[in-house]
Amino acid sequence: MESLPITDNTCWVVDAGFMAYRPAFELQRRLVAARKAGTVPDVLLLCEHPHVITLGRNGRLEHLLASEHLLRQMNVEFHSTDRGGDITYHGPGQIVGYPILNLAAIRRDVAWYVRQLEQVMIRATAEFGIEAGRKAGMTGVWIEASADGDQPATVEKLAAIGVHLSRWVTSHGFAYNVSTDLRYFDLIVPCGIQGKRATSLEALLGRAVHREEVVPRLLRHFAAVLGREMRPVLLGWLEETLHEHEQAREVPVHAAP
Repeated sequence: MESLPITDNTCWVVDAGFMAYRPAFELQRRLVAARKAGTVPDVLLLCEHPHVITLGRNGRLEHLLASEHLLRQMNVEFHSTDRGGDITYHGPGQIVGYPILNLAAIRRDVAWYVRQLEQVMIRATAEFGIEAGRKAGMTGVWIEASADGDQPATVEKLAAIGVHLSRWVTSHGFAYNVSTDLRYFDLIVPCGIQGKRATSLEALLGRAVHREEVVPRLLRHFAAVLGREMRPVLLGWLEETLHEHEQAREVPVHAAP
């Protein structure tokens, strides 16, 4: 198989499109192993999940407001996972990004890394004329809506972040609401924070927003903020590459007679 040139700051970009949560989780696991072994560079996996609710390792099950029966009726999967954070929803119209990065080669600082992911989305959002920002003690990207008459100002969440690190290699990542059906967030207490609602680019702009408008902006700011050189690769090519390296690692090494 033809190989691609790799430098210290190379980051492959794989846009997997619509992918169920479990296969995406398994692909991350394989990428993390390959990144630790040095057989692939940094990778940013982008995808869009069918309806799914995930609970982080520090999450509380009582933040799931829907019964198992209702989830089945609405065709919503539920998965416990090893990422940080509490409970969140993924679904159509949301861009999910899973960076598999070797932070040891960038900066060994988890809090800094989370702030950089926030910064990527804050900058991308600004290109749509929307001011997004951070809120103390609340991970993610937030929008502060102006007070309207007797109604006080509100804060709504545009993007969620939950990460996992193993030997400084990252997995999981961010979920950015583009044209997400926000009614599905009513099934949970988003990220375990009472009284805070989710929003989307479409809701904020009052018009249709397509994924193709957003992905290039996210990639451009991801490259700038994290100092990566983004190189697109096809999902099929990546899976073949991973398979070759996995097969090579499984070949027994015999001592010379």
